[in-house]
Order: sequence, then C-alpha cells, then structure tokens
Amino acid sequence: MKLTAIILTYNEAAHIMDCIESVRFADDVLIFDSFSKDNTLDLAQKAGARVLQHTFKNYADQRNTALATVTGSTDWVLFVDADERVTPALAAEINTVLGKSEYAGWRIPRHNYIFGKLTRGAGWFPDYQTRLLRVGKSRYDPERQVHELVLLEGELGTLKEPFIHYNYQNVTQFHAKQRRYSDYDARILFESGIRPKPQNYVLQPWRQFWWRFWTLQGYQDGLHGLHLSLLLGWYEFRKYLRLKALWGARTAAP
Repeated sequence: MKLTAIILTYNEAAHIMDCIESVRFADDVLIFDSFSKDNTLDLAQKAGARVLQHTFKNYADQRNTALATVTGSTDWVLFVDADERVTPALAAEINTVLGKSEYAGWRIPRHNYIFGKLTRGAGWFPDYQTRLLRVGKSRYDPERQVHELVLLEGELGTLKEPFIHYNYQNVTQFHAKQRRYSDYDARILFESGIRPKPQNYVLQPWRQFWWRFWTLQGYQDGLHGLHLSLLLGWYEFRKYLRLKALWGARTAAP
C-alpha cells in the first residue's frame, strides 16, 4: 500500500522543514501550497518534497482538491498541518493499519501545545483528527468550510499514538483565529435564521466556560486551563455580538 503525506501550507517557513522530516516514512511527500509569500516552497524543494499550488477558497475545498490530485497514484493519504509532527511511534502505528481493507479512514489524537504548554484539558485532548484517508473512499463535506467533516465509504478506525501539534504560539495568534471562527459560526446561525436573544449574551458564554473548565476538565491545566476557558467563553459572547450585527445590517439595508 502506497502512502502519500500531504502538507497544506501558506507562509510556513518556520515549520516546514521539521514537518517534512517527520513524514519521511511516507512513500511520497506533497506540499499543497496556497501561494506562500515567504520561502516555504524553496525550503520544501530543498528537502526533496513535491510542490503543487492551488488558490485557497476554504479548507474543505483545499483538502478535496489535494485528494483529487493524488487519486490514482497512491492508496492512502496522510494529511499533516505544517505545525504538526508525526512521531516515530505514530509512523509505526500508521504502517500497521494500511493493509486493513475494511477501513476508509483513521482518526488520530493530538497533543496540543498552546502558548508553549502541553494542554490536556478544556477539550484539547484527545482532539481526534480524521487525517489518514483511503483514496477513493473519502472526501470532505463541502458545506463545512472550517472544522472540516470527513465523509467516508467504509469504517473509521482510531489510532492510539498522537500527533504533536504546536498550536497557538502566542495569545495574538489565538485571538486572530478565534475571531475568524466566531465570525464563521455567527454567519452559520444567521443563515439558519436564528436571532440572538437577550439571555444568549450571558448564558451561552457561561455555558461555554463551564463546559470547558469543568466538564472538559480545563482545571487540570491550572491557571493555563482557566485562561483558555475564559477566552473561549469570551468568544462565545463575541459570536452573538456578531450575529446581532448581521441582523442589524440586514434590517438597515434599503
């Protein structure tokens, strides 16, 4: 069974070399780039990876296009983000499951390092990602443009060994991504015809914080877990502010 590792990139010069090194066990390494403006591609080519470029529309489209590109030339695809690493233990486990014909995909847990700290609570572990996909038996739901959903024609398995994910190097990066997520989620609610209610501005952020800190055991990460849970509660509040603004703009439109 042939395995191709696909790394999606955009301005990932800081990560790309280490990421490529971690997937050298694959038969082929493909960098699927969104027209980076730094030296990501030069570094990737020097490391011996193949490089293709495709204009980014959304994550589901990018992954589906990458899958279509390798269809017919490989049996399995392992999607790896540039800020992720495949450990030798995970590589060995992947090699043991490629011949299991009843499976169309495998989900992989992740160890998330947030602000440089391994984060086990608040929903950050096991953080399963369905990334090992049988070509021709898997695709991404085009309606889910972020928080991608994999559609499989076959069974889904679960691996034990985790990715290493160097997620959110600093608070600025965290805020930038969460703003995009809250804008996207507000748009989904708006297009579904849902209007914000007064209690949403209090109850939903509180529920988000409680879920993260207590139900998902953010407390086990101490002050770090408290900080993350509070931030995510805030972005739940921001989501409803954005939803209100969307309805306001529609009302004000001539």
